[in-house]
This record gives sequence, structure tokens and C-alpha cells, in this order.
Amino acid sequence: MKKKILIIEDEAAIRRVLVKILSEENDSYLVSEAEDGNQGLQIIKKEDFDLVLCDIKMPKFDGVEVLEAAKKLKPEIPFVMISGHGDLDTAVNTMRLGAFDYISKPPDLNRLLNTVRNALDRKDLVIENKRLKKKVSKNYEMIGESEPISHIKNMIEKVAPTNARVLVTGQNGTGKELVAHWIHEKSDRNKAPLVEVNCAAIPSELIESELFGHVKGAFTSAVKDRAGKFEAANKGTIFLDEIGDMSLSAQAKVLRALQENKISRVGSDKDIKVDVRVIAATNKNLKEEIAEGRFREDLYHRLAVILIKVPALNDRREDIPLLIQHFSKKIAEEQGIAPKDFEKKAIGLLQQYDWTGNIRELRNVVERLIILGGENVTENDVKLFASK
Repeated sequence: MKKKILIIEDEAAIRRVLVKILSEENDSYLVSEAEDGNQGLQIIKKEDFDLVLCDIKMPKFDGVEVLEAAKKLKPEIPFVMISGHGDLDTAVNTMRLGAFDYISKPPDLNRLLNTVRNALDRKDLVIENKRLKKKVSKNYEMIGESEPISHIKNMIEKVAPTNARVLVTGQNGTGKELVAHWIHEKSDRNKAPLVEVNCAAIPSELIESELFGHVKGAFTSAVKDRAGKFEAANKGTIFLDEIGDMSLSAQAKVLRALQENKISRVGSDKDIKVDVRVIAATNKNLKEEIAEGRFREDLYHRLAVILIKVPALNDRREDIPLLIQHFSKKIAEEQGIAPKDFEKKAIGLLQQYDWTGNIRELRNVVERLIILGGENVTENDVKLFASK
């Protein structure tokens, strides 16, 4: 695809030179011209460009004004400013306003072409990064338009930009980890890692080493120093899933990490500073766990700055058609087959079921129906293969 370049320059001779250089350098450049700043801005409003070359000094509407106005309209467009000898200070200042670079008049051939290539490469990189980020986000997309899900999405939009700790509650299979991923990806910490820890899957005697690391010789199998999950998540987010299963000893250390932003490896007295946002999740009633002496009340209050309760699938049945459509498409891609349509009666029957396993169970049933059902999944297929 041809790269579209706009030249905004009031001197016709300079415009001709720039057009000639760019056209002869690469036949994939599609070059447009504007003879003043106002005309250039009007063209930018109507068309998308991969690069703009803009003179700084122009009568009435100069290059600085064009740059500022264009960046408000289409901030992703790279600008290369064209400066006369007396405009260098202004050219440098335009970099602070968002210009990619500047070149001097008369334009040096190599300098011009290198700057154009670099600016276009940078634009391609920005587009690719956005595409990849969108792809990652889609993997953790929260499907649904019901009132409970809309409420959670609104909460995430408000909470994500902050550093507030979040406690996510809900039954198994409701998608608590999706909430954690969305909060992280929409936060300023999204360039750093999101480190997940399943507290229920790690033996109690190993959980402290897993979270905080250990030094060589701290215990029998500690043959070398090892960093823990908190260090791995520095500048990012740690997701403590099933925190209700964490031992009281580990809870005490987590509490200290939250209070002081410091951890110490098992077997060491040395403090290590960490900058970590904590998101925790549990399927247990932590207030009941506190009453039974199995969970620290002070840790609960540290974690539960923001409480997000993920609803059971039975409480959001109106989302089931969208979830079926989503899973059908995703499973078909994974299996390398065409997606199957679910007949209206089939969907209606699935909406009536008691989904004790929540979304995880629904996904399994959809996969079973896609594999075993007919060309279109019918009500009869549901009765045969989605036994409850």
C-alpha cells in the first residue's frame, strides 16, 4: 500500500523540489501538496496521511499552528517540520509539541530521505503496537451487555487508571481473572507485567517462596537465590487468585508488602523495595473466613479498597446468546472448522439451564455441541449432548 505524504509549503520552488525527491526515491510514495497552512489543515481534516512535511514560517497560518491543530484532530500523524536558518529555535520547540523531527532549507537529500523513512517506520510501529495491544485485550474480552456486566465495565474504567487495590469476588468459573486482566491492560502499568499467582495451587509450605523468593540454603531444595512473584511484577500488577486459600503466615508477609512496599526473600533479612499493584480474587466469603480465624481482617481491609463482585451466569442469562456466539467462533478457530449457528430454540433451552459451573461450564457445553451437533445446533442437539 502506498504511503501518503502531504507537503505544506508556501514556496512553490521548495514544494517542487520535495515532490521530485520523494517521487524519484520511492514510487510507493503518494505525494499531495498544499500551498499554505490553512489549505493543508483542510486537507488533513478530509484525508488520512502517513506523514506531513510542513514549513514553519508561512503567512497567516504558520507551521506551528498547523501542527498544534492537526495533533488535536489526528495525533497519530508524524510531522516533519521544514525550517529556514532563522527558524531553528522554533523548529526545536516544535519537537516538544509533537513533531517527529525537522529539516533545514534547502533540504539535504540524504537527511530528508532518512528522516522520511524513519518517520514512516515509526508510524508503522505505532500502528503495529496498537494492533497487538488490541489483540491481547480481545483475548480477555468481557462478553455481555447485561446490567451486572455493564456495571463492572464502568467500574473498571474508573478504577483502572488509579493504583487502588481491588478485591474481585465470585463463584468459580465466572471470569474473575478477566476483570484483573482488564484492569491491568487499561492502567498505566500495562507496559509492565501482570503476574498471576494461583494461591490454591501452591502448597502452603512453598507459597512464601513463590511470592517473595528465597536465598540459597533457606531450605533443603533452595540450591540458589530465586526472585519471587512480587519482584517479577515490579512496576506492574500481581494477581493473587484464590487468596482465601493463602496461609496465615504468607498473609502476614503480604500485609507487610502492602504496608511498606517492601518484601524480603525467605531466609534473608534484606529488604527489597517493590512497586506493585495488587489485585486479589476469591470464591470464598472472606468475612466468614475472618470470623473463623482463617483470614486476617487487617489484610482484608488492605485488599478491599475496591470491591468487584462478578455475577454468576444464572444472574445474567440475557448474556448467554452473546457468549454462545463468542465461544462458537473462538472454538471453531481453534478446531480449524467453520463456526456453527445455534438455532433460536437451542439458545432458549440453554438459557433455562442451571449453570453451576458458570461461564467455564457453558464454554465446555458449546464446544461439545459444535463437535457432536449437526450443521446447525438444534434444540434436539442440546437435549442429547448438553445433559445437565
